[in-house]
Amino acid sequence: MKISQSIPPSINPVAAFGVNDSNLRLLERLLKIKMFPKENELIMEGEEDDVTKASQLMHQIYMLSNDEHPVTHNDIKLLIEEIKNEQNYVQDSLIAEGLAVSRKGNRIKPRTSHQVEYIRQMLNYDLTFAIGPAGTGKTYLAVGLALHMLLIGRVKRVILTRPVVEAGESLGFLPGTLEEKIDPYLRPLFDAINGMLSPEETKSYMESQTIELAPLAYMRGRTLSNSFIILDEAQNTIPMQMKMFLTRLGENSKMVVTGDITQIDLPYGKESGLKQASEIFKDVKEIKFTYFDKTDVIRHGLVKKILNIYEKRENETWKDLKLS
Repeated sequence: MKISQSIPPSINPVAAFGVNDSNLRLLERLLKIKMFPKENELIMEGEEDDVTKASQLMHQIYMLSNDEHPVTHNDIKLLIEEIKNEQNYVQDSLIAEGLAVSRKGNRIKPRTSHQVEYIRQMLNYDLTFAIGPAGTGKTYLAVGLALHMLLIGRVKRVILTRPVVEAGESLGFLPGTLEEKIDPYLRPLFDAINGMLSPEETKSYMESQTIELAPLAYMRGRTLSNSFIILDEAQNTIPMQMKMFLTRLGENSKMVVTGDITQIDLPYGKESGLKQASEIFKDVKEIKFTYFDKTDVIRHGLVKKILNIYEKRENETWKDLKLS
């Protein structure tokens, strides 16, 4: 995004922009945008959200600056902190009210602290990983936020994908049309969408390909811009597939990767792409991880009890193996 903003004629450029435009250089570093004055205009270029922040900040800088009080680097850092606090307040309000996902007013809400943190991470970062057991809302909340962003115009399409492990990602030998071949593998994602939208909305989005469901292999060779992309069951990718998927991320897009590293269905000896990603990207500040546990399970009460029993049994088996 590129915009130009009029510089008020009464402004002393040095007081506002700093000596040698040092204040603009600081804003460029902090907001990851480009800024430069051109005649009576200030040109700003970068991601839409960052440019919007910069535009707001410049209005405040113009009001703050005068010959007696040139704007300092500390002033700028305080102004940025105020904007962040305001954004956090807006996000908290949005999360508390619930995310609108359809034109008919359907909303979804997080119900545990991990789920709240997960939504915050998806809102604030372009790449988020969610790792934990089934029933914790990993996929449900990602789909809900994707539909919310589609509804408000933040993205132009939603893409949901899964690795097709049982067919080895090679669907050609299976009978039926492509839709019939992939339906069993992608049905859980379709069910999540169908539970949030009216049948009419779902049909309209699918027919226009505003919402796309496809096996992971069909992501190869694409650059996915202006999209919200979700990779589900990512524990069943191999590292090469994970690399292929992550490098599809395009401009103005968000990507969410979900999975359970205790439920890997890959052939023996194959490394999980999700497990590897959780290790090699853990210190990358632009990538966020949310880890769920059994306390986040939002299903029938019996499911939690079943998970506890299985977990206890698996731990006992592991101890026996270590002792033998």
